[in-house]
Amino acid sequence: MAWKQVAGVAIAALTFAFAALGGEAQQGALSRRTLQAAEFPGGYRTVMVIAEMEPGECSGWHTHPGLESAYFLDGEVLMKFAGRPDLVVRAGEPVLISPDLPHNDCNVSGKPFKALAHYIVRKGEPLTLPVAAPSQ
Repeated sequence: MAWKQVAGVAIAALTFAFAALGGEAQQGALSRRTLQAAEFPGGYRTVMVIAEMEPGECSGWHTHPGLESAYFLDGEVLMKFAGRPDLVVRAGEPVLISPDLPHNDCNVSGKPFKALAHYIVRKGEPLTLPVAAPSQ
């Protein structure tokens, strides 16, 4: 294999690795700090995070290759879903998001948003996948 091909493969692999890691750390203005992760159940990875976002910011449209279960600790978020009604979730409330459901989370409170979230995602896939906003 020529050095240009090797370099191309290496760059592609690094780009994919950084994109996968970036999906865990940041989605638009939403940041996620991983608290723990485990390869469980079989074929899946379970990840627990603290998600945070400043007032007036949105996560951007995205999906998760698995289930998201979150409990809101602070703030208030308007959750927009593709093909479903919007939902406002406030501190002290839980939310459950189906696998592969496009959504966009916007902090509509006057203070930082914070949630404890669990993701049970297909092994080998990033925590989040950006998607285009749905046409209304």
